[in-house]
Amino acid sequence: MDSTSPCDMAAAAATLMQARQTVLPKRLGAPGPDEAQLLAIVGAAAHAPDHGQLLPWRLVRVLPAQRPLLADAFAAALHERDPQAGAELLEQAREKAYRAPELWVLVVDGAKGDADIGLHERILSAGCAVQNVLLMATALGFGSALTSGKALQSAALRALLGLGPQEHALCCVSLGTVLARKGARVRPQPADYWQDLAPQPGPRHDT
Repeated sequence: MDSTSPCDMAAAAATLMQARQTVLPKRLGAPGPDEAQLLAIVGAAAHAPDHGQLLPWRLVRVLPAQRPLLADAFAAALHERDPQAGAELLEQAREKAYRAPELWVLVVDGAKGDADIGLHERILSAGCAVQNVLLMATALGFGSALTSGKALQSAALRALLGLGPQEHALCCVSLGTVLARKGARVRPQPADYWQDLAPQPGPRHDT
């Protein structure tokens, strides 16, 4: 019988959430999660809220052998935006594909299933799923980061990922062992984002 009290669980959850911080992909190295750890990390995503059980998101894993394809797509994406980009900038774009032992792309489908469940709700579900992933990675001792950028909207990346017309690449997820870490940043306080509904004006009584 599990003797863990709700207070103990809350304290453990708070410690885990407070321990999570973004570690840039260039500061993540080997070893990455092993297969059992990967299954635990990916499995955590399944517990995200999902209205209608649509599973409107997926995680696309870019294996080491596929990193050159991603590097080419990053360079092509830069060239789409800036045809004048020189060799040095194109190489910098390519290099991003080789950072972190684990690299995934979070994709959301705006058309799958019930059309009454809008894109914003689907993106919210995807955000909850990826937060679960980050927390489980933190619990297992790994660093993590979410990164985005204009490259994710490029024709080159969309083609590489095989995205349909209503699918969107939201961000990259990087996981690995922390090689260097910045100090913890100052977090907002509840008063910064938690508020009561503003009182509404009462009915007018014209005389």
